[in-house]
Amino acid sequence: MKRVGNLWPDLTSFANLLGAAEAAAAGKRKRPDVAAFLMNLEPELMKLQRELLDGSYQPGRYRTFTLLDPKPRRISAAPFRDRVIHHALTRMLEPVFERRFSRNSFACRTGMGTHKALERAREGAQRYPYVLKCDVRKYFASIDHQVLNEQLARVIKCKPTLDLAARIIAGSNPQEEVIQYFPGDNLFIPFGRRRGLPLGNQTSQFFANVYLNGLDRLIDEKLRPGVWVRYVDDLVLFDGDKHRLRLIREAIEQELSALRLTLNPSKSRIHRCAEGVTFLGWRLFPGRTRLVRDNVIRFGRRMKRLQYDFAAGTVDWERVEQSVRAWIAHASFGNTWVLRERRLERFAFDRGARPLRAGGVLQQ
Repeated sequence: MKRVGNLWPDLTSFANLLGAAEAAAAGKRKRPDVAAFLMNLEPELMKLQRELLDGSYQPGRYRTFTLLDPKPRRISAAPFRDRVIHHALTRMLEPVFERRFSRNSFACRTGMGTHKALERAREGAQRYPYVLKCDVRKYFASIDHQVLNEQLARVIKCKPTLDLAARIIAGSNPQEEVIQYFPGDNLFIPFGRRRGLPLGNQTSQFFANVYLNGLDRLIDEKLRPGVWVRYVDDLVLFDGDKHRLRLIREAIEQELSALRLTLNPSKSRIHRCAEGVTFLGWRLFPGRTRLVRDNVIRFGRRMKRLQYDFAAGTVDWERVEQSVRAWIAHASFGNTWVLRERRLERFAFDRGARPLRAGGVLQQ
């Protein structure tokens, strides 16, 4: 495919910035920084537009915090005006790259998502006896800025758009240090290359798909396992030949090395599907699908926190119902009716009036 140019006029248009602001504000309108921006929406967008057009736009400082569930993760929150720019950029780039993305890559793409990835993986577990499970080691912290910029430039030829993407990438706050040597490196190269994208950015999610798109194409066009799925940095590849999966793993490791990435050795192995394969919070077996135990435990913890907050009056019943329905939707992927019924009936919510039971949501 030819490289795509002349994106800048559309990217910097007021209509695109307005759509980006609406997308960035979705579900967050009550937050003080978002509400303040929306109160002066037109002047704020016009200011951003001027900064983009005269080249003075610079990303602001990130606010960082740590999420502990299900595992410790450092999340970075950009200022809201920067999040508007992130959406403005991806609104232009996503349609260009979508035509190039594999149908087996499911994360952060319209019409794809977790459940479709699980459906495809469940199909693989039912049809093939062996699975290769791969996990990229410290993926977001290891993404190399130079490699990513080169990948974008192979598809986009609009210089101002590439410059804006490079500015956002370079503005990433420091991530976990990952020192890894690759063929051709001298002693100092790993310390001189910028790497790492912040978890939590709209652009980071999109760039994560771009970065591994070459690997996706290699698997689709040359390695060709029976069934395979990628969700961000997790891959499952199913086949009837165990030796073939070993060769596929070697090819994947070689491709990742060119991207200055490695597999996590403790989470990447070949085994029989009959043993079960863990993927996106589920344990997949031929003919049955079970929730991972940690998922059920985390849900119980969330419900206990909601009980406390509901009793204190800091959350309303609508928020409780929303959380319960979200878990039911996820748990409904497998045969979990009895599990859902037993777990939800354990939780009652009382604020001094008539007690409300989470199990009632299941019956509606």
